[in-house]
Amino acid sequence: MPPKDEAGEEQLWRAISELEPYRPTFVSVTYGAGGSSRDTTVRVTGRIARETSMVPMGHLTCVGHTREELTDILASYAAAGVHNVLALRGDPREGPRAEWTPTAGGLTHADELVSLARGIGGFTVGVAAFPGGHPGAESIERDVEVLLQKQRAGAEFAITDMVFRVGDYVDLVERARAIGADLPILPGIMPILNLGQVTRMAELSGREIPAEVRARVEQHASDPAALRAEGIRMAAELCEQLLDAGAPGLHFYTLNRSRATREIFAALRITV
Repeated sequence: MPPKDEAGEEQLWRAISELEPYRPTFVSVTYGAGGSSRDTTVRVTGRIARETSMVPMGHLTCVGHTREELTDILASYAAAGVHNVLALRGDPREGPRAEWTPTAGGLTHADELVSLARGIGGFTVGVAAFPGGHPGAESIERDVEVLLQKQRAGAEFAITDMVFRVGDYVDLVERARAIGADLPILPGIMPILNLGQVTRMAELSGREIPAEVRARVEQHASDPAALRAEGIRMAAELCEQLLDAGAPGLHFYTLNRSRATREIFAALRITV
């Protein structure tokens, strides 16, 4: 995430330096709600490109931007040495459950943003996918049709929202493949280290933590250390199951910290 202050900046770069030896395929930096952190995102991804061996990917949303402004942002990414973007419609400034209102002169759907980036040239474009369907979608069938539209616009891969059960990911991939969406779909991994925090994040995306998942961590509700250990254990089990099910890789939501990800790597016997 784009850091908000000097302490956050130090924490971010410490996490990056600790994860760099594992040679991740890429490292992505999110875009603030309503595009509020645009300049910081461009700056951080540019620094990753200049000062590390990692491939940076910047997020980009339609929210609050005209087509001309989006073109300028893409030019800023390219000038900073960033040639990979995650193209998102994005959530309204009022939150993901607020009614979507396009910006005058802007774009309405993520596939339009994919087309814009691909039309400019020089960018590899990823998109979002949703195990349980986007909260604003008419149905899970319509949701996966949108994913296909994004692929047809030029998206080369997708990253999912938080995956809590392997079956949810497998079902998404099967729905996508059934209609011809064959782009790689990376499952998003968020270990439950703080139940309240992850619950709030899930609710913001219109989802609930599955009862069987919640039950495993709630038994340690009175012991934060034990709850955290169980969260790491569950995440490692999920990663193994996802890879066994054919996932082409894993995308870790680190929240600018590396310790939990490195602990999962250790459980998976991934070493530097």
